[in-house]
Amino acid sequence: MNRAAVFHRAEAPYSYAVDEQELVIRLETGLEIERVFLLWGDPFEKGIMGGDEGWGGVRQKLEHPLQVDCRLWWQGTVKPPYRRCRYYFEIHQGGEVWFYGEDGMYPIREHQPGECPAPFYQPWMNPADIPVPPAWVKDTVWYQIFPDRFCRGGKGEWATPWRSGPVTNKERFGGNFKGIEEKLDYLADLGINGIYLTPICRADSVHKYDTQDYETLDPDFGTREDFIRLVDQAHQRGIRVMVDGVFNHSGAHFPPWLDVVEQGPASPFWDWFMVRDWPLPETDRDTRDGRYASFAFAHKMPKLNTNNPQVADYFARLCARWVADYKVDGIRFDVGNEVSHCFLKQVRRQVRAIRGDVYLLGEIWHDASPWLEGDEYDAVMNYPLKQTISHFFAHQAWSAQRLEWTLTRCLGMYRRQTTQVMFQLLDSHDTDRLITRTADENVFFQQLAMLFTLPGSPCIYYGTEVALPGGHDPDCRRCMPWDELENPEVQVRIEQVKELIRLRRENRDLREGTLVFHSGLGNTRWVWYDRNKIQVLLNCGDQAWPLEVAGEILFARKQHENVLLPGGICIRRIKHA
Repeated sequence: MNRAAVFHRAEAPYSYAVDEQELVIRLETGLEIERVFLLWGDPFEKGIMGGDEGWGGVRQKLEHPLQVDCRLWWQGTVKPPYRRCRYYFEIHQGGEVWFYGEDGMYPIREHQPGECPAPFYQPWMNPADIPVPPAWVKDTVWYQIFPDRFCRGGKGEWATPWRSGPVTNKERFGGNFKGIEEKLDYLADLGINGIYLTPICRADSVHKYDTQDYETLDPDFGTREDFIRLVDQAHQRGIRVMVDGVFNHSGAHFPPWLDVVEQGPASPFWDWFMVRDWPLPETDRDTRDGRYASFAFAHKMPKLNTNNPQVADYFARLCARWVADYKVDGIRFDVGNEVSHCFLKQVRRQVRAIRGDVYLLGEIWHDASPWLEGDEYDAVMNYPLKQTISHFFAHQAWSAQRLEWTLTRCLGMYRRQTTQVMFQLLDSHDTDRLITRTADENVFFQQLAMLFTLPGSPCIYYGTEVALPGGHDPDCRRCMPWDELENPEVQVRIEQVKELIRLRRENRDLREGTLVFHSGLGNTRWVWYDRNKIQVLLNCGDQAWPLEVAGEILFARKQHENVLLPGGICIRRIKHA
């Protein structure tokens, strides 16, 4: 037995409460382990510990371990009757039996009667400590909008004509709040019930991530009244609205920063930033010299000190006003892993005091466990999932089994309730576009099929429904091609995306419950998994895949009778369910 591969700790994702009744417990082992039993019970079921009372616990077998590369995850759910739990593991391999507890592993032959391993504990399943994300998020299909490039509404004169093809970050095309409002019916018809807007506060750039005034909406997009009307009209159509908060850094013309540049340590805003050298040299070069901290060494984006109570209070009150005054439903935090944890806790308290179901989303591109304990973010943008799906389709050497392992890892990083509201995406304003990355419409739709059938809260980037192309920033920020929507081939794409969204929204089985992969097809690229009563089959190889006749077809591409052709998709309701 590879004892070094055995691991557990009494915290998420290895041990956590889903709610006040259910406790999920996971043990990680090597592939050679044959059976695992969980022994659990109330710490005081035999009396107060410390005396002569023995303790045994319920012996529960952990079935159907999940494989993640060279590891197995053995997982079970228990319902402690008194909301507290003491537990340890019994591990079987090759005729040997070992106990595993908080003090490590030892063979059962060394077990003394009346003794048990030092147990792991969940002392009390406190409701206040259990993350409870907003329930509406798992039922939401998001649509990300880069406002300047989505739609120009109302009347006005614009110097830059709306056009197709590459763009730059210096061009302004005039997309605005009124334009988004005019397209709400289009979005509702598509099946969208959540829109995420990149920054809308006054800023110098077209992307608005260099905020000049956090108190004012950018006049490029419209007035305060325009935005209030947009949110109201969205809500009337059942569409939630999430805005972007840029609190890691400001722009170069943010008044507190200008005061620091002028007055240095004498400025009342000196500690709002992280300045090392003053007076600041007049230079446009990056900040690698360390003269002050900035986002990604960008000299026009000085980093804010969210450890400063004044800074934290200013932005926490700002977020609360956005919720109270504009009625927004969510806030996405740009560079969400660099702001302080204390600041995020304060934001959550103040925002949730205004409304208890506001969605707080962090932009974090890696394992975000420290931010997802229930007192900061509800979820993060799941770039690891996006990267896993992209890598599988980009590398023909990846088997379906390897995809299964990596997806299992991505979807098992957090609590079940957190995974259900993770912001799942395939492209964004920070990546190349899906159709450009795949360069194949079959692969494009196969990835979208996965997006809408895996756990989480899916999002498509504006224009994905028409396969809008684009490389990395700024090319991924092209103008929405409204004049092309009536083209027959574009209409076909839109209808297929609409079908996938409808499938997602009409089937709770795709939003909740279990995910089961079928890896018994050997080293193939035939992807096959079940979401409760719905089965998803993707032929990502180069050979036709004969299918058994089973169930109602919910969505299909490149399926001929009972054969799934290369590049094909078949989503069906399982016949025997």
